[in-house]
Amino acid sequence: MSPSAIHGKVTPPYQRPNLYIHGIGVEYPPYEIKPEHVETLARRFYPSTPALEKVLRINEYTGIDTRSAIGTIDHPIANAPDPPTIAELCDLFLDHGVKLSIEACRKAIKQWGGDLSEITHVVATTCTNSANPGYDHYVIKGLGLNQSVEKVLLHGVGCSGGLGALRTAANIALGSSFRRKPARILVFACEISSTLVRSELESIHKDQEVRVGVALFSDCASAVVLGNGFSDRFDEEPILELLGWDHRIIEDTEKDLGFDVDPIGWKVVLTQRVPKLASAAVPPMFEDLVGSIPELVDQGKFKASEYDWALHPGGSTVISGVERAMKLRPELLRASYEIYITHGNSSSATIFSVMNRLLEGETTEHIVGCAFGPGIAVEMMMFKRTSQISDPGTASPTETLVAEDVD
Repeated sequence: MSPSAIHGKVTPPYQRPNLYIHGIGVEYPPYEIKPEHVETLARRFYPSTPALEKVLRINEYTGIDTRSAIGTIDHPIANAPDPPTIAELCDLFLDHGVKLSIEACRKAIKQWGGDLSEITHVVATTCTNSANPGYDHYVIKGLGLNQSVEKVLLHGVGCSGGLGALRTAANIALGSSFRRKPARILVFACEISSTLVRSELESIHKDQEVRVGVALFSDCASAVVLGNGFSDRFDEEPILELLGWDHRIIEDTEKDLGFDVDPIGWKVVLTQRVPKLASAAVPPMFEDLVGSIPELVDQGKFKASEYDWALHPGGSTVISGVERAMKLRPELLRASYEIYITHGNSSSATIFSVMNRLLEGETTEHIVGCAFGPGIAVEMMMFKRTSQISDPGTASPTETLVAEDVD
């Protein structure tokens, strides 16, 4: 039965993209921030207020054990009399963020096994830096890539940026395929969020707002190498095949999820509507994506529970909300829970970390990737695994308290 027959509407004929992920690399910084560390720093600089006490209570119940960071709470950037300026934050990112990104890219390139000269394009993203030239320029330079490599830096996509960058790379690769040319695209994401702790605490103090970003976000860089199958080499071993993707916006949600610039840094916008909005958007999107891929239709794989999921861990209520909406067993989201608990939410860089962790063990044949970002934007992808390694992950579901959960 054709996809158009399943959905009762005409859909374009499906052509297999013939796109493959050949390598994944993830690099976390060496330091960890625990919930009690946030309270220590907050009380070091700010008096007790109703808003601060509520945030600190939420901080105790996020379900996160540790968050990866470029420094401890005693780092100078968090301990000056005033919160750091954007210029200071930019300098730190272009130091630590570029280094983390280079290492993540090197890991992905090593797993791919190709030569730097074969990389034709770079697609990068971040929401925690806005330098011009972008940080991707310095990563390309640090890797020793040809400075004429075609590059794109995505902005304004936040936590959905990892899959957004991969979607952009996929469309670029298809353009190369149309021209009968090889494409090996280095896709990477990097976020340095830990340095914004004083900016967030300052807003909590001055505006008496309950801001949960101070308890969720962390630092990470991650990368993948995407290829279009055109090559003279015969030793490339793909990890995943990319079968299809979709991108949608949830209407009238611009004010629910964002990351706004401020004189003393960027401010997370995360309303208590986000978990419900996100989980409600997933079922119809999943149905349409599955229905657009003949291989899945022919196999009758219409149930979400037949797939492992690489879901961006925007918060544990986001993960558990999708779990309930899609009738998933927690173990199908094991990598999302594990990365969330052990590293926190590293925004755009998190999704490739979740995928990497998932692929360290046995998985279902097909894997769903999904992430949410400002807009609210929803990215979804369907992957097919091309190899298996025996060491299945474990499930560690928890629940997150958001602002409305704390009296």
